[in-house]
Amino acid sequence: MSISTPTPQRVLVIDDNSDAAHMLCDLVAILGHDTRYALDGPAGIAQAEAFKPDVIFLDIGMPGMNGFEVCIALRALAVLERTCIVALTAWTDAATRLKCQQCGFHFHLAKPASIDLIESIVVQAAAARRLN
Repeated sequence: MSISTPTPQRVLVIDDNSDAAHMLCDLVAILGHDTRYALDGPAGIAQAEAFKPDVIFLDIGMPGMNGFEVCIALRALAVLERTCIVALTAWTDAATRLKCQQCGFHFHLAKPASIDLIESIVVQAAAARRLN
């Protein structure tokens, strides 16, 4: 692991599994980033509007409002137009990957994702924001 971003990024985790959400937030915080989490879709949307994250790691299989619905709602918010949204899910089939693309996710990661891959995506998102 290396901390490769020149400035801390704002990272939001939306996952109905409390342990998974806390663990990912803790790992990303160790890398030097500012993290928040939400445990369901509506709370995630509200947190995203208030926090204005650079990157969102979003679970797909959540009760009530699933990750596809959340992603579509997030993409409708102008304040999040430059936010990188990453599906972080156990659903790895081709149909899920296609639906992720259609809903506006930038990346699809299978759980559990390595911290190196997580960091790489945060670094890529930071670089993309600097270029725009």
